Amino acid sequence: MIRYGLALVASVVSVGSAGAQVLGSDAAACRPREGPAIAVELTGLKDRTGELKLELYPGEEVDFLKDDRVLIAAGKTFRRVVVPTPLTGSPILCIRVPRPGRYALLLTHNRDGKNKFSVWSDGAGFASNVKLGRSRPKVGQALVEVGAGVTTVRITVQYLRGLGGFGPVTP
Repeated sequence: MIRYGLALVASVVSVGSAGAQVLGSDAAACRPREGPAIAVELTGLKDRTGELKLELYPGEEVDFLKDDRVLIAAGKTFRRVVVPTPLTGSPILCIRVPRPGRYALLLTHNRDGKNKFSVWSDGAGFASNVKLGRSRPKVGQALVEVGAGVTTVRITVQYLRGLGGFGPVTP
C-alpha cells in the first residue's frame, strides 16, 4: 500500500530543455528569477489533439477538486491555465501561484474538445505520477511544495487502460 504525504515533490527538470515549449497565459511567471510559479513538464501524451488544462487547488483534501466557483467565492486559491495541445515538442505549462506554500495540481488532456472530463477518452495526471487506478484521487497524489521562485515538476499523463483504471500509455 502506498501512503501519500507532504513529501511529494515531483522530479526536478530544466525549464529550458531542448524542444521545450513553455505555454499558457502565465508563461512569463516561469522565467528565471520570477515566481512563485510551477512549471509542469508533460510526458506520456496519447496524441496531440484537443487541449491541455492545468488547475491549481489549495493543498487540503476538503478543497481538492472542488468547483472553482465555490473556491473563488470562499476566497480560496484556484487558478486554471488552458492551452491547445501542441503538435510537437515537449510541452511545459506554467501556472502562477499566489505565494510560496503547498498546493495541489490537476493536469487533464481534454482530447475531444468538450469542456467536460470524459473517463473514456481524456487523460489526467498528478505530481506524484502514481498509477491512478479507478478511485477518486486523493490530494496527496497532487501535492507540490512551491518556493519563492519557479518550482518545476514532471507529470506523466494517464488514460483509461481497461478494468485496472487509469495508467500511463505504454509505447
